[in-house]
Amino acid sequence: MKQFANGDMVKEAVGEDNYDSLQEPPYLEANRDHALWPLVRKALMEVYDPEIPTNIYELGLILKVSMTDDSTAGVTDVYVEMTLTSPGCPVAQEMPGMVQTAIMPIDGVGEVKVEIVWDPAWEPAFMAETAKMELNMF
Repeated sequence: MKQFANGDMVKEAVGEDNYDSLQEPPYLEANRDHALWPLVRKALMEVYDPEIPTNIYELGLILKVSMTDDSTAGVTDVYVEMTLTSPGCPVAQEMPGMVQTAIMPIDGVGEVKVEIVWDPAWEPAFMAETAKMELNMF
């Protein structure tokens, strides 16, 4: 899949103030009020599907992010529920490890569990507006 735009082009088109909201996938369930959320979000945005030139966050592959504070250990455990664009995805085995590797270095994170689910099945409607613009799918 050929990328038609990049983040800078999209920012220029929609303006800096609107860009962040356009990066949000419409069906993501997450603890957005948690102190670690901005760092977890940023880490997820650094993971790319090797076959699609858009990060997995904006692509809408991340369905749920739960963060649970473990007060006895002083850390926050992170649970990520994600899907893939297709059950035949060649990186299906590696993707959970890629996500875990991105989140683990965040200061204050304890255990990171990543689970791939197939229900609901991914579809282009899961993508953030920025991903649709980058891939010319709007």
